[in-house]
Amino acid sequence: MCGITGIFNYGTSSDVEASVLQRMCRVVRHRGPDDEGQFITDNHMAGIAMRRLSIIDVDGGHQPIFNEDKTLAIVLNGEIYNFQELRSRLENRHKFATDHSDTEVIIHLYEEHGEQCVNYLRGMFAFAIWDGKKQSLFLAKDRLGKKPLYYTQHRGAFVFGSEIKSILEYLPTTPAIRRDAIDLFLTYQYIPSPVTIFEGIHSLPPAHTLSCGKNGKLEINKYWDIDFRPKTSLSFQDACEHTKELLMDATKLRMISDVPLGAFLSGGHDSSIIVGLMSQISKTPVKTFCIGFKEEEFSEMPYARIVAKHFGTEHREFILDSDFIDILPKLAWHYGQPFADSSALPSYMVCHETRKHVTVALNGDGGDEAFGGYLRYKAMKASMYFGWPFRLMGQSFSKKIASIIPHVETTKGKNMFRYMSRLVAALGEPPPVRNINWHTFFTSQARNAIYTDDMKASVVSDSYTYLVNIFNNAPANTIMDRTFYTDIKAYLPECLLVKMDIASMANSLEARSPFLDHKVMEFAATLPDNWKVHYLNTKYILKKTFASDLPKEIINRGKMGFGIPVGKWFKSAWSDYFQETVLSEKAIARGYFDRNALKQLFEEHMSGRRDHGYRMWALLMLELWHQQYIDAIGIT
Repeated sequence: MCGITGIFNYGTSSDVEASVLQRMCRVVRHRGPDDEGQFITDNHMAGIAMRRLSIIDVDGGHQPIFNEDKTLAIVLNGEIYNFQELRSRLENRHKFATDHSDTEVIIHLYEEHGEQCVNYLRGMFAFAIWDGKKQSLFLAKDRLGKKPLYYTQHRGAFVFGSEIKSILEYLPTTPAIRRDAIDLFLTYQYIPSPVTIFEGIHSLPPAHTLSCGKNGKLEINKYWDIDFRPKTSLSFQDACEHTKELLMDATKLRMISDVPLGAFLSGGHDSSIIVGLMSQISKTPVKTFCIGFKEEEFSEMPYARIVAKHFGTEHREFILDSDFIDILPKLAWHYGQPFADSSALPSYMVCHETRKHVTVALNGDGGDEAFGGYLRYKAMKASMYFGWPFRLMGQSFSKKIASIIPHVETTKGKNMFRYMSRLVAALGEPPPVRNINWHTFFTSQARNAIYTDDMKASVVSDSYTYLVNIFNNAPANTIMDRTFYTDIKAYLPECLLVKMDIASMANSLEARSPFLDHKVMEFAATLPDNWKVHYLNTKYILKKTFASDLPKEIINRGKMGFGIPVGKWFKSAWSDYFQETVLSEKAIARGYFDRNALKQLFEEHMSGRRDHGYRMWALLMLELWHQQYIDAIGIT
C-alpha cells in the first residue's frame, strides 16, 4: 500500500524537479512510511514517485518498477490479489526483476495488453504508468473504487496524487472553493467524484482509466460496470454454496501477506463472516479488533465478544468517548476535503490501535451493498407495497404527516423518530427521490434555510440530480436492484471506501475487503432481489448461507449503524466547541450560512425539540476543513 504522485510537463519547458516530487511525497508519508522512490525521465519532462507501506515482497518491491528495457515505469497504490496466477502466465515471455512483487505483474501486462491490462487485475489499486515510447501517462483506478486518485492540469502540466494534499504541494496557490461542492457535501455527507472541493482538481471515478499524451488531451474511459439484469439459474441452495465458495476464495487471497494481519470485528454479520472464514484458513488464532462506546446503545462490543469467543480469536477492544475531540482537526486534515460520515472518528481510532499489532486488517465493507443489508432497503421494499395511500394523497400529505413526528433522540439513542419521519416524508415521492430522501443529511429545504442569499445564488445546480441519474440509468429491471446499484456506485465508493482508505492509511494500516472482490459483487448482482430482502428480512441469502457457521445471536440480530453519539455529545462535552467553531465570526464571514439560522439549529438541538446531531457534525467538519486548508492552521 502506498501514496503515489507524479508530474507530466506536456506543454511547458519547465523541468520536473526531484525536490518537488519529494515534497509531494512527504505530505503523504503516512500512506507509506517504509520506503520512498521516484523516477524522472532523461529529458525531465515527466516524473513519478511514491511512498511505500511494504506488504508484499518487503525487501524487493521497491518502486518505481520498470520493464526489461526501462521504457515503462510504474507506481502502484494497492494490492493485486491474483498476481501469482498472472505472473505464472507471464514468466515464459518476460524477465522479472523482483522475487514476487505484484506491482511488476502490471507492467508486463501493460506490455502485452496496453490499457486493457486493467481487465486482468483482481484487487484494489490506483496506479500510474509512464510510457517512454508513447511519451504518455496512463492512470487507472480499481473497479469498486477502493484506492483514491486525484488529478489536475495547470499551465501545461498534468499532476496527480493519491491525496489532494500532494497536488496542493505542487500548485503555487490554493485553488478556489467550489460552492456547488459544498452543496453536494451537505446533501450527501461527501463530495462525489469527479467533483472535489477545489476548482480544477478532479477525482478519477471507480473503474476508470485516464491517459494523458504529449498534446495534453485527457482520455477518460470506463472499463467495468456491474449489471443487475442477468439473473442466476442456480437454485437458492446452490446459490448459497456458490456465495460461500466465492467469499472463501476472496478471503484466502486477501490473507496473502509478508507482514502480520488481523481483522476488524464489530459483531455484525459481515465482519463476523469474514472472521469466521479467516479462522478456517488460518493455522493460528485470528487477531481481531473492536471499538465501542461508553454509551451502550451505540456499542457493538458485546456482539463482537460473542463472535471472538465462538472462533477463538485473539481479541482486543478499545473505548471511544467524547474526550477524543482533539482528534477532529487531524481528521479534517487527513480527509483532504469536507467529509461528514461520523464513523470516520471510530474508524480512525480502531485503525490507530490495530496498527500497534498488525499491518493488514480485513473487514466486512461491501456486504450491505452486495447482499441488501441497510434499513433503507426495508423502507424501499415496504414503500412499494404500503406507500400507495401516501402517493395517492400526494407529496404534501406525506410531508405534513412526517412533520407531526417529533425529531428528537429516543432513549435508545438510535434516532428512531428521525428515521420514521424521513420514511413517511418520502412515501409520496417517486422511487429515485424516495431513495435520495433516505440518504440526505440536509434536504433542499433544510439547506436553503441556513444559506445566505449569496450562497443560494451561487448554487445553481440541483444536488439531487447526481443520485437520481445513477438510479434512473442503472442497468437493472427492478426498483430494489436500482437501489442496490445506486449504493454500489455512489455511497459505497464515495463515502464508505473513502472513509476506510483515509482512516487506515492515516495510520499506515492496509485494509482489505473480501466482499469487494469484483467476482463476489458480480455474482451478488445476479441474485434475485427478494433473495436479499425477503419480505422485510435483510441480507436473507447471506444469513442462510452462514447460518450454521455463526452464533444464533449474530445471525438473528438486527442492523446497527456504525456511528458515534453525536447528538448526545453536542448537548454536553462538545457544545462549547461547536459554538466556538461553527458560530465563530470567521466561520460566518465565509459567507455560506446565516448566523441566526445556525443559532436556531443549535438551540433546537440543545433544547431537545429536534435532533440535529448529524447536521451539526457536518457543519463542524466543514469549518474544521476550512481551518486546515484555507486558514492553514495546521495540525499538531
